[in-house]
Amino acid sequence: MLRKIRIFAATFCFVLITLLFLDFTGTIHAWFGWLAKIQFWPALLALNVGVVVGLIILTLLLGRVYCSVICPLGVLQDIISWFASKRKKYRFSYSPALKWVRYGTLVIFILACIAGIGSLVALISPYSAYGRIASNLFAPIYQEGNNLLAYFAERMDSYAFYSVDVWVRSLATMGIAILSFVILAILAWRNGRTYCNTICPVGTVLGFLSKYALLKPRIDTDKCNGCGLCARKCKASCIDSKNHAIDYSRCVTCMDCLDNCRQGAISYTRAHKADKATSVKESSTKDTTDVSRRRALSATALVAMSSVLHAQQKKLEDYVEMKKDGGFAPIKERKEPNRLAPLVPPGALSIGNLAQHCTGCQLCVSVCENHVLRPSTDLMKLMQPEMAFDRGYCRPECVKCSEVCPTGAIKPITKEDKSAIQIGHAVWVEKNCVPLCDGVACGNCARHCPVGAISMVASDPDNANSLKIPVVNTERCIGCGACENLCPARPFSAIYVEGHLAHKII
Repeated sequence: MLRKIRIFAATFCFVLITLLFLDFTGTIHAWFGWLAKIQFWPALLALNVGVVVGLIILTLLLGRVYCSVICPLGVLQDIISWFASKRKKYRFSYSPALKWVRYGTLVIFILACIAGIGSLVALISPYSAYGRIASNLFAPIYQEGNNLLAYFAERMDSYAFYSVDVWVRSLATMGIAILSFVILAILAWRNGRTYCNTICPVGTVLGFLSKYALLKPRIDTDKCNGCGLCARKCKASCIDSKNHAIDYSRCVTCMDCLDNCRQGAISYTRAHKADKATSVKESSTKDTTDVSRRRALSATALVAMSSVLHAQQKKLEDYVEMKKDGGFAPIKERKEPNRLAPLVPPGALSIGNLAQHCTGCQLCVSVCENHVLRPSTDLMKLMQPEMAFDRGYCRPECVKCSEVCPTGAIKPITKEDKSAIQIGHAVWVEKNCVPLCDGVACGNCARHCPVGAISMVASDPDNANSLKIPVVNTERCIGCGACENLCPARPFSAIYVEGHLAHKII
């Protein structure tokens, strides 16, 4: 019964958290956005004391329930491991914990946080890793399925579905997501919860607390016949059936051992003093072959994930063929301007605040309906959101990214707040402007500026009838990017937005 309850709760959390990254309508976020905010590391970054204390108390009471129910990456490993069990039913065995890997990774994680190396933190953080997998691998499949339904619905004069753009926001981030999924899939397929118990820093911290849990699986030595069935079904490889011992720091409280023990020798009860003898000890009879395999896989995972940091992203525009305007004039693809400072969403407060709190989970990128946010390729801020205006601009009425951020990297703001936040200012580039280059009247930037920060003046002060050029009021401009997005100049816009290191209230 306990195992069935765990599976139901884990399925509920996993499906809804996944939908947070897939849903482009915003419906799921309104009801279940809190599931992202109860993840351990995001809650810690957001200084959400209530959630952090609640998860600690939960672990001290019930063990690592967070890892088996709430954490989506942990549940994903269970799903992969379940498929692997169809090929080989009893495929696990006990192995001592690789403490040097566990605590070494935790130290590296903490040092990266202190040093502000957000890219390394984002690579190791379990929630962020799953967010990248969901947004880069699962979301395109989900969206293409939606577009297929929209296609057939349209043929039946129904508009219950509508098509959405499916595009790659960052080749580097997608590459990291694919590599992360492959490594996790291999580890979970072969060894179950290897990632959770060797690499994951959250698992290491909660594992330390779970040793003192009030309720945990306990082996009744009077009933146990030493058959080893529990150990062969334990995906955490933490049950030493020969010595009737359980490594509670690695036990994720999945309850599989309870359901598979034919003698009824394992129960989920309060820990008594006698249970101290069942705490796992370093055994001289360890399976060296299994340990070596785990050590090799763990080291490979760390090296592979670290090497991705040195990958360089090529612009998608380099691979897009020239489009045709009416079959006559070729239109050059827009190129990203060379900004002195990157643009970060309103609510981020500053580039520094975003870098300190963001885990690169891609949730804000997934919900951005204006296609403005995309992962950074800067190695120090890898996968953290930055703004670009080649596909749209940051509409003043949209505040979705601030509503869904679980870490406090983007603070919640209202539509009214957003209209007064200056994230950057527009810069006019004379040599690219259409009226001066082509002798054609334009004024597109001024017409579409939502705050009226751009006005058109005569290019020749002595001739009132001369073609007009834009003048930017930088004190009024909020940096929404409407002017840059709608500027017809190619390949570089005649007006672009320069970011501010710290946002201002105007």
